[in-house]
Amino acid sequence: MTTRELDAARITDPGLRAAYTHCRFLNARHGRTYFLATRLLPPDRRPAVHALYGFARWADDIVDSPADGSGAPAGDEAARRAAALDRLSAELTRGLAGGPSAEPVVTALADTSGRYAIDPCHFTDFLASMRSDLTVTEYADYAALRGYMHGSAAVIGLQMLPVLGTVVPREEAAPYAAELGVAFQLTNFLRDVGEDLDRGRVYLPQDLLAAHGVDRELLRRCRDDGRTDRRVVAALRAFADLTRAAYRRAAPGVPMLDPVARPCIRTAFVLYGGILDAVAEDGWAVLNRRAAVSRRRRALVAADGLLRVAAARLTARRRSAGTVYSPAPCEEAA
Repeated sequence: MTTRELDAARITDPGLRAAYTHCRFLNARHGRTYFLATRLLPPDRRPAVHALYGFARWADDIVDSPADGSGAPAGDEAARRAAALDRLSAELTRGLAGGPSAEPVVTALADTSGRYAIDPCHFTDFLASMRSDLTVTEYADYAALRGYMHGSAAVIGLQMLPVLGTVVPREEAAPYAAELGVAFQLTNFLRDVGEDLDRGRVYLPQDLLAAHGVDRELLRRCRDDGRTDRRVVAALRAFADLTRAAYRRAAPGVPMLDPVARPCIRTAFVLYGGILDAVAEDGWAVLNRRAAVSRRRRALVAADGLLRVAAARLTARRRSAGTVYSPAPCEEAA
């Protein structure tokens, strides 16, 4: 399948093919939902998505690499991570300028950026947010968290937009793409509260927590004791409400995408949104375990996505042949 995707994208250089293959491996290994949705894109667009994911994954792994298990990195460990981000940033600058890179993720990213004319500032903003994770461990309110998520999430949606394609001017679809990136990350924050706490970070806004009588000490105690407190549940519910609002704001952007790309994004939209349901169904026990969408649900959503892909591609072929047609029901709903 990798060869098919690379051939479809007309990526012929052996070194470049190897770089994209490495990114695809990272996507398949770490981004189960993201990778599943990517499989619904036309083959020629998948390598670019793998490259974008691979770069983000690489930087995120630098920031979240295990230390001594005590939480936020201290001293030498923080300096090591900062130096690694500096090296990645330097590699990125060189790669975007057309120079060679020793990092496969940068090689693939630079090629994707050139092919799709992605604004380099999106990558710079992303690395800035990654760097803040080395020193910032909490956010006073939702506005402060949104500031962080511009670089960590919104720009991911903006990077993806040229690859997905739109049926409206790109600038019209951009705010919705950015908001969907935010919705996905808010979902991750809710699902990963316990894991983030172990890294010394609390992404849930401090004012939201305080409004429900929750502080870091209570979160830590629930994590250590393996229990759930009603005050924590109330705070998690409130955060889930913020997240669902982000999905609602992002939803109008899906019909603005190229029809052949809509099934991919709709699948990601449904599966990531389903994580919120899984968290609630699991009793809001995210401090003790990670909630996940069931395999059956994932299979059903993927099957629906495949039907939508088939309908969209059939419609595209008919259009290219000049055939008069009526949209399939699933195309209208995409």
